[in-house]
Amino acid sequence: MIIIGEKINGTIPGVKKAIAAKDEEFIRSIAINQAEAGADYIDVCAGTAPEIEAETLIWLMDIVQGAVDKPLCIDSPNPKTIAKVFGHAKKPGIINSVSEEGEKCETIYPMIQGTEWQVIALTCDKRGIPSDVQTRVDITKILVEKAQKYDITPDRIHIDPLVMALSADNRSLLNFADTLTAVKKLYPTIKVTSGLSNISFGMPLRKIVNQHFLAIAVYAGMDSAILDPCNRDILTTLLTTEALLGRDRYCRNFANAYRKNKIGPPKNE
Repeated sequence: MIIIGEKINGTIPGVKKAIAAKDEEFIRSIAINQAEAGADYIDVCAGTAPEIEAETLIWLMDIVQGAVDKPLCIDSPNPKTIAKVFGHAKKPGIINSVSEEGEKCETIYPMIQGTEWQVIALTCDKRGIPSDVQTRVDITKILVEKAQKYDITPDRIHIDPLVMALSADNRSLLNFADTLTAVKKLYPTIKVTSGLSNISFGMPLRKIVNQHFLAIAVYAGMDSAILDPCNRDILTTLLTTEALLGRDRYCRNFANAYRKNKIGPPKNE
C-alpha cells in the first residue's frame, strides 16, 4: 500500500513550534525518520495563517527535499497557495487536494495537465460532506469527468470518501467500504485513500480504533493512506494485514521490518 507520511503538519504542536522557530533540523529529522520507516510520499502542510502559508510551505518543501529523496504530497486547503508553491517541487508527487468546493478543480487540474502528478480528490461539495454513499459516488463521477477534460486519467486520482466519526455515524466504516467498492466498479484503476484519525473522533482508545479501521479498509481495497509510518502499532497493523492478505511474498516485508526494529518485538516477548 502507498504510505503518505503525515507528520510534517503545522497543526501538530511540535511542528507548529518548529515552524515558528524556523527549526530546520527538527523538520529534517521528521522527514528522514518517515522516509526510513517506509513512507512513499512526505506530506507537507503549513497549517499557518493564510498570508504566510505559501512562504512556509516553500520553506518546508526545501528542507524535506534536501533531506530525503521522496516525492512530496503538497497539502493545502487553498488551491491558489498550491499554485504558488508548485514550481518548487523537484519531482512529481501528489496534490492534496481537490473537491467540488469552490474552483479547486479548475485551478489544480490545469496545473498538473501533461505531468505525472497525482491528486487526492475529496468527495465533498459546497453542501459539505455527504452522509450517504450515492452522493459520494456522484461527486466522484464529477471529479473524474472534470479531470478527463485535462487528460488526467483515473489512475492518477486518489479518491478520499471522507470517513465520518464512528461516534456520530455508526455506519461510517461500512459507508466508506461501500463507496470504495462502487467507485472501483466505475473506475477500476482509480485509487482510494483516507486519513486514519477521523473515524475515532470522540471515542476512547482512538489509536486502537484507527488500527482496526486501517486493517479493514486495506482488506476492502484501500490503496493509500495518510498516516504516521513511525508509529510502531500502525506499521505493525499494516504489515500484518498485507501479509495476511497474501500481498507479502513469504512475509518478507514483515520479517525485514521486525529484524530491523522498525516495528519492534511484541510487548509480551
